[in-house]
Amino acid sequence: MAKDFLKGARDHYDVVVIGSGLAGLTSANILARAGRSVLLLEHHYQLGGMATWFKRAGGHIFDISLHGFPVGMIKSCRKYWTSEIADSIVQLKGIRFENPQFSLKTTFDREDFTRIITSQFGVPQETVSKFFDAARSMNFYDDQGKTTRQLFEQFFPGRDDVVRLLMEPITYANGSTLEDPAITYGIVFSNFMSKGVFTFEGGTDTLVTQMKAEMERNGVDIRIRSAVEKIEISSDRRVTGVVVNGRRIGCSAIMSNANLKQTIFELAGQENFDPSFVEEANSVRLNTSSCQVYIALKPGESFDNCGDLLFHSEHRGFDVEALLSKQVSSRTFSFYYPYTRPGHERYVVVSSTNARFEDWANLPEDQYQAEKQALVEGTLDCLQKYVPNIRQQVDHCEASTPRTFQHYTKHWRGASFGTKFEGLAVSKKLPEQVRGLYHAGSVGIIMSGWLGAVNYGVIVSNDVDKYLTAPFAAN
Repeated sequence: MAKDFLKGARDHYDVVVIGSGLAGLTSANILARAGRSVLLLEHHYQLGGMATWFKRAGGHIFDISLHGFPVGMIKSCRKYWTSEIADSIVQLKGIRFENPQFSLKTTFDREDFTRIITSQFGVPQETVSKFFDAARSMNFYDDQGKTTRQLFEQFFPGRDDVVRLLMEPITYANGSTLEDPAITYGIVFSNFMSKGVFTFEGGTDTLVTQMKAEMERNGVDIRIRSAVEKIEISSDRRVTGVVVNGRRIGCSAIMSNANLKQTIFELAGQENFDPSFVEEANSVRLNTSSCQVYIALKPGESFDNCGDLLFHSEHRGFDVEALLSKQVSSRTFSFYYPYTRPGHERYVVVSSTNARFEDWANLPEDQYQAEKQALVEGTLDCLQKYVPNIRQQVDHCEASTPRTFQHYTKHWRGASFGTKFEGLAVSKKLPEQVRGLYHAGSVGIIMSGWLGAVNYGVIVSNDVDKYLTAPFAAN
């Protein structure tokens, strides 16, 4: 008989959280702390969403995605998770850029970037200071008409080398382009410039294990391999429950950490929303996805320190089309040393490239596998410039594509970076359309990445708690 992953689950909860990305995990934990009964449903066998990992034979562990986030993650984890988690967040001090225009290493903070842009790129100190001040002063309520391209033209006209330095890492972090609103760049960039780039020492397996333990201490009912098929909505537009693994479970509120469009059009059904809202939701653009190559060295093999993150490109100038091209010319290498995951004496490299779903979606299986292998070979050829004996040292190597991310996360089109900016407004309007229905996740670029997802989960969990306290939130 098939295992019943809902065995022992109650028939009704205060809140059902759909999906266990960082926004879903954080919402579940905060609501349970507040005394709410919470059911967390994850369709996969592992928690974490994009912030997760996988293992391979030979003791190899690979972190999924590019794990770099601003210093604000420490404060958020200390306040909404545990001191143990917060204390394991460490700075990545070796950020490298290698491309036809420049070669440099930086701690990726305002002071060091100012030094580089003034001394190496010859930009006046006053201009650099004004740019940083302008970016730092941006907020969500500012004019959304100015594009990032216009922001750069204002301060660094004709300087595609400066634009590349300032823009390329953010594009890899959340899929931003020069045509996105300047405020989305300014807010995210300023967060990083505060203190630099940080990561979780010990790997996401340790992080998610600690998060799971904290949720269990707070009473969250966690269920894996539990795919939600439907959000149940009453005739007066109020959530009443979910159908999961063929079983109905009632609830007073739902926090969806699933893809925004999947939440509206697949789980809830567009018939439950105003036509104008459906039109607005339809117009939300999904952000781009990723291809990754996971490379593990044989036990006992190592390489010299290459930095922590390396932005490599053979393309001249910052070019989003080139970044997205299937003919890869730009990669970000994440280097994992034994100190990155203490107790795991292995050297691992993960290569990330931005990608379009449509370039991979409809390939015949034999061509798809051949293209993946070509991606692996091209990555090893590139990596050999930094790790000369890499092919002799490799013990395991494999690739993932937007199809892979769609399969494991259920995100439409494998969108690794959620939606474009307009998705945030639609996400926030959900409870105005259906009482008790909330959404949090990577939307609107600002709320993408680790810190954005955690903080959006905090915001929405507070809204859910207020709703459950209100007199009209009938069970």
